[in-house]
Amino acid sequence: MEVILLENVPSVGKLGDVVSVKAGYARNFLLPKGKVKRATEQSKREFELHRRELEEIQRSKLTAAQELSRKMSGLTVQITQKSGVDGRLFGSVGVADILRHLNENGFSLEKRSICLPQPIKSVGDHDVVISVHPDVSFSVTVSVLGETS
Repeated sequence: MEVILLENVPSVGKLGDVVSVKAGYARNFLLPKGKVKRATEQSKREFELHRRELEEIQRSKLTAAQELSRKMSGLTVQITQKSGVDGRLFGSVGVADILRHLNENGFSLEKRSICLPQPIKSVGDHDVVISVHPDVSFSVTVSVLGETS
């Protein structure tokens, strides 16, 4: 299916590109999220009329993401969990735990912006990548403190 990208989409293309994607991906994800329009002659003309507006929206989103990155880079989040004497946690620290602590500290993030390949299962400092925009990602340190009972 031919579509026009209304914003930058990772692994697909940049704003204004006319790309071919699988029909299911377009119908189920890209179209409902408002990231694309079907590539018809009329929609191409409409896109060109609104191109500057869309580019300005993209620039403002990028600027906001860069500002958040400057505020959060080097941040350390301390989470206390019950652990054994060997430093392994009873349970784990996941994305929801990290997100809750960041939101308590005044940062509003979405769950999907935290890139944690596996839950944290040991005491210590762990680097976690946060991606707030396709072009902006940074690292925060999650310090897991053990609490023995």
